[in-house]
Amino acid sequence: MSSLIQGAYDLHIHSAPDVLPRKADDLELAQRFLKAGMAGFAIKSHYFCTAERAELVNKVYPQIHAVGAVTLNFSVGGLNPAAVELAGRAGAKIVWFPTCDSQYEQQHVFPENPDKAVKLPFWANIIIQMREENISCPTIALLREDGKLKNEIWDILDIIAKWDMVLATGHISHEETFALISAGKERGVKKMVVTHVDFPSTFYGIEQQLELTAMGAYMEHCFTTYGTGKVDFSVTLEQIRAVGADRVICSTDLGQRANVYPDEGMEQFAQTLLEAEVSEADIRKMFVTNPKNLIS
Repeated sequence: MSSLIQGAYDLHIHSAPDVLPRKADDLELAQRFLKAGMAGFAIKSHYFCTAERAELVNKVYPQIHAVGAVTLNFSVGGLNPAAVELAGRAGAKIVWFPTCDSQYEQQHVFPENPDKAVKLPFWANIIIQMREENISCPTIALLREDGKLKNEIWDILDIIAKWDMVLATGHISHEETFALISAGKERGVKKMVVTHVDFPSTFYGIEQQLELTAMGAYMEHCFTTYGTGKVDFSVTLEQIRAVGADRVICSTDLGQRANVYPDEGMEQFAQTLLEAEVSEADIRKMFVTNPKNLIS
């Protein structure tokens, strides 16, 4: 493995056990990360708090620093302060705002014309199946009709600040993101990440990213976005250079069976950046220092 990822953290991995099919489980990932000389990873589930899983990984592999998280989709009650409080008490380090249940994300994924051929992500098929069985799975929006954040979000931000957790935006709209990051800063949240900023449904231009970094947020770039052809690498590179390594973290968003393992994705991402003449110092800042500081 490349020395570029020695001590690196991947803060965006989808591993098993999960509702969705995954390439590796938590323990296999820990084994692979140890072999690669990496330091740790965050376990992301769209549906469940993963703090308990991370604790078991750390017990079995104490040399690895695994961290748990909670994603505020309908399976945990959506914008539910109690879910965040209990995640914090269980040791979770990251709170993702809605992903697959975001009203904005579903408007992006599901076509207006139901007869239009479209390749749906696995999670979208789960939603369709549940709706066919008359199981409620409502979409989630952060803003009220007057454009202001819903009241429960302020309680959630206070809990995130209390437990010194990372606020991650998930798959929400630009309007929601700017309101959320601004409110997080106001409420004393010290660690904030805008989730995969070059992903098609959550794509932010450079000026928007600079506005968000000015409010204290980090911009996250994931291997899968360019690695699966969702964006050209030149766009990712341009954004990273414009924002600067001090305010960027690099993750993979891997775990899908058809893709490479997360440690392989991290190595490929780092090597591709190096070949594009990004300095080793900046690569290590984005792969090692910044993510480590976020979960410390």
